[in-house]
Amino acid sequence: MKASFHPCLLEFKRPAATSRETMASKLTYLLKIQQENNEYTGECGFFKGLSADPEAGYEAQLQWVCENIEKGKDFLWEACRKFPSIQFGIEQVFKQLKNQQKDFYFSSDFTEGKHGILINGLIWMGTPEYMREQIQQKLAQKFTCIKLKIGTNWDGEYQILKQLRTEFPASQLELRVDANGGFSYGQAPKILEQLAELEIHSIEQPIKAHQESQMADLCKNTPVPIALDEELIGKFHLEEKEKLLQEINPQYIILKPSLVGGWRGSQEWIDCAERQSIGWWITSALESNIGLNAIAQWTAVLRTQMPQGLGTGSLYINNFPTKLEVRGEKLFYNP
Repeated sequence: MKASFHPCLLEFKRPAATSRETMASKLTYLLKIQQENNEYTGECGFFKGLSADPEAGYEAQLQWVCENIEKGKDFLWEACRKFPSIQFGIEQVFKQLKNQQKDFYFSSDFTEGKHGILINGLIWMGTPEYMREQIQQKLAQKFTCIKLKIGTNWDGEYQILKQLRTEFPASQLELRVDANGGFSYGQAPKILEQLAELEIHSIEQPIKAHQESQMADLCKNTPVPIALDEELIGKFHLEEKEKLLQEINPQYIILKPSLVGGWRGSQEWIDCAERQSIGWWITSALESNIGLNAIAQWTAVLRTQMPQGLGTGSLYINNFPTKLEVRGEKLFYNP
């Protein structure tokens, strides 16, 4: 068995903007295992500026994994605790190796093509005109749950949300917002009140991560559910995860396998959350179709009924071939 890794620069069709940054491209890494005539590929979805993975030693760690691939999944996963995106790539290649099937991880009605995963329609930041254009596209596709990136021009974003809610009551359209930490602790209470008046389902990460006492205060008093996202990044051990959720006690957590240690790391968060009656859903994090496929197949076996935050593979001009396809508001696997 031989292993290798390969950097891959994914190019956006159009720059993707959040309150944190605007991206024209995204670097990711492919981890490959070759055994006899079979090759299996996993994606290590490194996310510069957001991942907990140390950037300086990232490729050296990948090289170490390749040199020690014979030691197996469990040994390598534990050795990469501080490299959660590499943990996920390791899980992917070893699962394919076990199944002896390329790009296949979990058997389900999803991978048989019988059922799709309900997803939200994601609206990227931009001018009000661009955001409205995206919204119209999602509504035309019959999405009943839409998530808007907010946090750079609240007055304009609020007007868009207000107009949407005027046209579509909460019984017809679920609205989620993601601030990516774009508001200050001082701003947040008033914004949460405004969101509650519009019957917004939830807001992701209203303030920047690592302000645990402030976030706990917001979660305790909020009129609209708060979901932790960036807050989960960099918590590598079960005890840290338990402690964070006990301290903040959010209404939801958002799980991005590439950022929290793959399937196993995500499952640890789910177990912690369910012990505290905290809701959760799964979200992709700008992976290529390789990583998205791995996330989608795993999400399907969780049998959650909520709309998930999975990508559609349509962001990049140089993506990989995929069996995933979007039909209406669901993501399907076409075997």
